Amino acid sequence: MHVFMDFFKCFNMFIIIFIFFLSATSIFSDSSSSTTSNDHLSIPNFLDLAKEPKVFDWMVSIRRKIHENPELSYQEFETSKLIRTKLDELGVQYKHPVAVTGVIGYIGTGLPPFVALRADMDALLMQELLEWEHKSKVPGKMHACGHDAHVAMLLGAAKILKQHEKELQGTVVLVFQPAEEGGAGAKQILDTGALENVSAIFGLHVLSNLPLGEVASRSGPMAAGCGFFEAVISGMGGHGAIPHHAIDPILAASNVVVSLQQIVSREVDPVDSQVVTVGKFQGGGAFNVIPDSVTIGGTFRAFSRESFTHLRHRIEQVITGQAAVHRCNATVNFLEEETPFIPPTVNNGGLHDYFESVAGRLLGVDKIKDQQPTVGSEDFAFYQEAIPGYIFLLGMEDVSVERLPSGHSPYFKVNEDALPYGAALHASLASRYLVKLHQEVPVVKGKIHDEL
Repeated sequence: MHVFMDFFKCFNMFIIIFIFFLSATSIFSDSSSSTTSNDHLSIPNFLDLAKEPKVFDWMVSIRRKIHENPELSYQEFETSKLIRTKLDELGVQYKHPVAVTGVIGYIGTGLPPFVALRADMDALLMQELLEWEHKSKVPGKMHACGHDAHVAMLLGAAKILKQHEKELQGTVVLVFQPAEEGGAGAKQILDTGALENVSAIFGLHVLSNLPLGEVASRSGPMAAGCGFFEAVISGMGGHGAIPHHAIDPILAASNVVVSLQQIVSREVDPVDSQVVTVGKFQGGGAFNVIPDSVTIGGTFRAFSRESFTHLRHRIEQVITGQAAVHRCNATVNFLEEETPFIPPTVNNGGLHDYFESVAGRLLGVDKIKDQQPTVGSEDFAFYQEAIPGYIFLLGMEDVSVERLPSGHSPYFKVNEDALPYGAALHASLASRYLVKLHQEVPVVKGKIHDEL
């Protein structure tokens, strides 16, 4: 009888242990995949960590210090110094300088696989008109696009990822990039070879009119490619009372402007959105004098490389052709040295599915919105041409408090309550992607290019 009772007790104990093991397994496993039991980084924990006062206040302090001291493209020396100071405090290794002022940090094993997170850090040449305690201290310069918040969120992600560094199954690469605002800083980062072995790169941008705690993105074209042009149309000046003794470049330039608009309206498939805008027209200085030359300039946008290249070609043809019709000469400059072409921003389809999975677990599937393409541009596109890349928009509007002005407004304002969401999404996307890579492709050690 005692033997039977002992056996019964042992059997009950075995059942209890077995049930506990199954429960523990379900807690730590990812319900979206049966092979993710080694993923111990719970997405909700990252958001909880990012919302902790010591992390939140730390990000707010960084963001406000950067906001007070805005720096233009390739002049982000103090911003770069602040980033490096914070990485030193966290014990995060980094490379500097990269692309003049850029900083590339590393968290994890230091070995493959590598996944990158990007934050841009330059400001705009405009005067801040919003009066508040941490207003820009530099006349004529302002963080009016949220790059100060982007840096703070990436540092926030670094802070919480560093706490879980031993659990990372590879290396998270932190890309603090200069010169997004027209300076093609992303291209300069790539040209250094700093991201040569990166498997994927993620980025975000704050959005004023999207509710706090929501995100928006899409697969495929997200933003248009962008280029600029300037043309000098030369004729022969003369008196306005005797125009037949002159060759009028103003008349020629006027016809050029009208003809440029007809490229999109009459030559382009209506479902292939393109834009040509002339925003500069300079010529003459007197009411009764026909000038020798006129200068015009503008921008053009398209959602594919093919359309973009064709549009550029037609702009040059139309300008030179219309000038010739009016007996003028024209030279066209696409300003590639001063303002490099920005390619179309095209989100990787596989990464879109992955993003929706991670963001859905972190925020709830109802917080993920579809974003229509915008004819604005984003130099994150350079990364996407070299690496599978994905960028999304992070909401920060709380209508119960106030409506926020849009980016590039002198009244632009960041809702700092958005910072934890950005930091947590960064950390979640990177850490889970390393797990995903390990599951899909076994890491082969000893290759020639084993490190960045």
